[in-house]
Amino acid sequence: MTGSLLPLLVVVPLLGAALGALVPGSIARVMLVLSPVLTTAGGVALLVTHGDTPVLAQDVGGFVAGIAIPLVSDTFTAVMITVTGLTTTACIVFALITGEARLRFFPTLVMMLSAGVNGALLTGDLFNLFVFIEVMLLPSYALIAMTGTWRRLGVGRLFVVINLVTSTILLIGIGLVYGVAGSVNLAVLTDMDADDPRFRLAVGVVLLALTVKAGVVPMHGWLPRAYPATSATVMALFSALHTKVAIYAVFRIHQTVLDGAAEWMTLLLVLFTLTMLVGAYGSLGERMVRRSLAWQMIAGVGYILVGVGIGTQLGLAAGLFYMVHHILVMGSLLLSSGAIEHAYRTNQFVGLSGLMRRERLLAVIMALGMMSLIGFPPSSGFFGKVGIARAVADLDGFQIWLVLGALLVASIGTLLAMSRLWADVFWGPPMEEMPSRGKGHTEPPVVPDDTRMRLRTLVPAGALLLMSLAIFVVPGPLWELCLQAADGLLDVTAYVETVTAS
Repeated sequence: MTGSLLPLLVVVPLLGAALGALVPGSIARVMLVLSPVLTTAGGVALLVTHGDTPVLAQDVGGFVAGIAIPLVSDTFTAVMITVTGLTTTACIVFALITGEARLRFFPTLVMMLSAGVNGALLTGDLFNLFVFIEVMLLPSYALIAMTGTWRRLGVGRLFVVINLVTSTILLIGIGLVYGVAGSVNLAVLTDMDADDPRFRLAVGVVLLALTVKAGVVPMHGWLPRAYPATSATVMALFSALHTKVAIYAVFRIHQTVLDGAAEWMTLLLVLFTLTMLVGAYGSLGERMVRRSLAWQMIAGVGYILVGVGIGTQLGLAAGLFYMVHHILVMGSLLLSSGAIEHAYRTNQFVGLSGLMRRERLLAVIMALGMMSLIGFPPSSGFFGKVGIARAVADLDGFQIWLVLGALLVASIGTLLAMSRLWADVFWGPPMEEMPSRGKGHTEPPVVPDDTRMRLRTLVPAGALLLMSLAIFVVPGPLWELCLQAADGLLDVTAYVETVTAS
């Protein structure tokens, strides 16, 4: 693959989104499936190419460097494009199975979202990062309105408000960077004096906006309220795309522009370990499956970003490895919860019980997914947490105990939360035998004996889980890719040379 083909990863889904609004629904749904499949194929092609060519770049628009739109790909980018493409494909298949994809303009909105994601992963400058994030957000607002109930839409407004505010902060930060540096091109910004307090402040504003979008403590409270306000399909897409694009940008900017900012290490480690702990224990207060998982999403953000706080090759590689694991496993769990809602019309603990007896395959998928979040084998989460623990050895004494202690305590919190979810939803009496809860309590719905999930609704979740299990069985290839990606973040020479020569 050559740099001249990079624009296709944005153009193809964007063109599909435009055509999807004009063609009949059946054709739009075919295009909806083809778009992420082609994206995944492009990601795999990039991974193969980066085995020999560390960086590919293309200036779009025919203008000189610094004015043209730079699209850049390295191993980090290729891994993210591949895994987000795979997860998007699974989400779309689930939407087709449940009938959600038949909603008017659903294919167009999802393909537009995918175009924004690919652009944000590929862009080589801060302003176009802002533009592509907005391309992601516009269809997301419509997806919330389309797939949420009237009751949920009130909470969905929170998603809109938070993202409008953080996008404004992001744009202000980018303007400050331009005012100080005279450029927003990442390759050019590597030449800036990282010790200049004005430059640090400007980049800090950009990173602040991105951490809010990612759900980092203490700006996390909106996420577990807003994400469950939409459907399971859209929540899985948001988990894999929105949150992870923000994290990707934090990795890229912190390492490329600030050169790791070692003096910020302790502050970042405190914030990210707090994110792990708050997310892990926040689940304990929830009574709905997807809201409980939303808190675990926040915990996952903390685990991933601890790699940025560590800042070494092992730390960055472990963070990226955990990000791949988290995208796959959280996607599997959210689509499984969607299958529950599709069959039983609820995801509240009070309305579910004894599913282990009724839905054995679902129980296996959910059990393995929850074990992966906790970090038990056989799952990718086991090696993800082992990788973080190994990377901690490069830290100082206090920092070692901070991260290791948080890793252990957060894992215990996830164990308690997932055990409670399992006990309430999968253990206990069958739903048709659930006793009355008494006066003043919400009664469980009456569920006929013959109510069962359709097997096909579990196929997307099962496919994502199998990928997680495959990573546990053969972790070497992914780990090598993560090490290669970490090397590219630590040594930006090839990145800068390729971008400036494109």
